[in-house]
Amino acid sequence: MTDNPAFVLRNIEDVVFEERPIQEPKEGEVLVAVKKTGICGSDVHYLLHGGIGDFIVKSPMVLGHESAGLVAKVGPGINHLKVGDRVAMEPGATCRKCEYCKCGRYELCPDIAFAATPPYDGTLQRYYRIPADLAYPIPDNMSLEDGALMEPLSVAVHAVHILGGLRACQSIMVFGCGPVGLLCMAVAKSFGASRIVGIDIINSRLEFAKQYAATDTFMPPEVQEGEASIAYSRRSADEMKRQLKIAGRGAGAIDLVIDASGAPSSIQTAIYVVKPGGTFVQVGAAKSPVEIDITTLVVKEITYKGSFRYGPGDYPLAISLVSQGRIDLKPLVTHRYAFTEAISAFKSTKTGKGDDGKIVIKAIISGPDAP
Repeated sequence: MTDNPAFVLRNIEDVVFEERPIQEPKEGEVLVAVKKTGICGSDVHYLLHGGIGDFIVKSPMVLGHESAGLVAKVGPGINHLKVGDRVAMEPGATCRKCEYCKCGRYELCPDIAFAATPPYDGTLQRYYRIPADLAYPIPDNMSLEDGALMEPLSVAVHAVHILGGLRACQSIMVFGCGPVGLLCMAVAKSFGASRIVGIDIINSRLEFAKQYAATDTFMPPEVQEGEASIAYSRRSADEMKRQLKIAGRGAGAIDLVIDASGAPSSIQTAIYVVKPGGTFVQVGAAKSPVEIDITTLVVKEITYKGSFRYGPGDYPLAISLVSQGRIDLKPLVTHRYAFTEAISAFKSTKTGKGDDGKIVIKAIISGPDAP
């Protein structure tokens, strides 16, 4: 352990490889040799815009937070992990003392130190220190790439199962067929959803969704000249219900809607599509304030929930679903890069297409000394 190369964001579209100090694990912590890291949309957003909402990059920051690796060193007081163990890394360390931590909603902790969220460094480095209880052992039938994808899969588990409360034989509609949207569909399928509808404006993503987990897909119509946003969304919802034969209520209605896009039109449309008494879970972050038909929301008694990252039990459940073969993550990894090719990996994720001309769903970057 003599060097620790890291992929560092210095400013907007200004990234470099540089050495960072190796952090010695304290009591209750482990040092992980990072082997696989997936690129998240938030990483790309920091690269392109230098911030997300109130989280602004004010000093150089290591990118990456979807990671798995091998335990390289164990701090004092740790008995359940040993050097060499393969682990998935939950990248948010909370205070463990506030009301949210104590009541089992630690994702709302005001003092969470989350990897690659300013001012905290991320996991795209050779070594990363983490609380030992946030390093989850990976079963032998799972790869380290699977382990890295436990992070976005836990987002989907939290949205669909914990907040959405999806039950077997219920129907779900997911707006946005990117990685998180696809994983929401996969979770729904694993829990026995009767119908899984994927919505996107890119045909290749819809085709992928249909092959992966969706039972039906729909591409919204074009906006007409001079058409108001709410009017367009209502028209889009009507067309969707007509084409897919979605009922307003009863057996053919939509029980749960997940918005993984953040697009205002998707949020608006979802309110018109979900059944009365149904649930709407917002996962995607909208770029600006969104106008919604509040009267429809009220009259239909829609339960509207925000979903932020993941909480207690989400990582273990995600690991269980994959290890049992209920969810196959391998089709999602479309592109792989060496650590020295991190810039190319981010470029491909940004454009949505690799140098091979194929659509990018999830790009994985190997650690500095990993194959």
